Amino acid sequence: MSVNTILDEIENLVVDGKRIPLTNRSLIDEMELVHLVDNLRQELPNEIQNAQEIMDSKDDILNEARGEAEQIISKARDMAEQMTDESKIVRESREKAELLMEQATAQQKELTEYAFQQARQLRVNANNYASQVFDHLILNVGNILAVLNQARDELQKMPVEPEMPPQEPQQPQPMAPVNLPPEA
Repeated sequence: MSVNTILDEIENLVVDGKRIPLTNRSLIDEMELVHLVDNLRQELPNEIQNAQEIMDSKDDILNEARGEAEQIISKARDMAEQMTDESKIVRESREKAELLMEQATAQQKELTEYAFQQARQLRVNANNYASQVFDHLILNVGNILAVLNQARDELQKMPVEPEMPPQEPQQPQPMAPVNLPPEA
């Protein structure tokens, strides 16, 4: 039994004892009380020895607890430092990412503007080339049209029936002697 249990039983023995009327006294079972006190005497040295051992080892326990506390604090500091370093890395990474995004956006804008300028220039060049081709075609078609108009005008000037050339009187031409084969 533990000392606390024995003390609880002694207390119960006194409280549960029979009261003597008109006095502030109570009757308790003497044998039971003696038995509980003997048990207490047997348990107290053990409890006192345990308490002494605890007192003796308290310095060791305190030193061990301090060591564990220092380890916990050291780990906590290391973790805090690591988290701080990680947060610095994360912050620096975010800043770099934002800078890269800004640069990419600026580069995209420049490339888009350059592409639009090139497209505009290509359109202008294509329009100029097409205009030159059309001017050349119009000039050639104009020349051909002039030639065709001239040919039509000449065709219209031509008479519908051909004129006969005037005939000159023909003079008889002397006949050449004909050599006849000899008669046989």
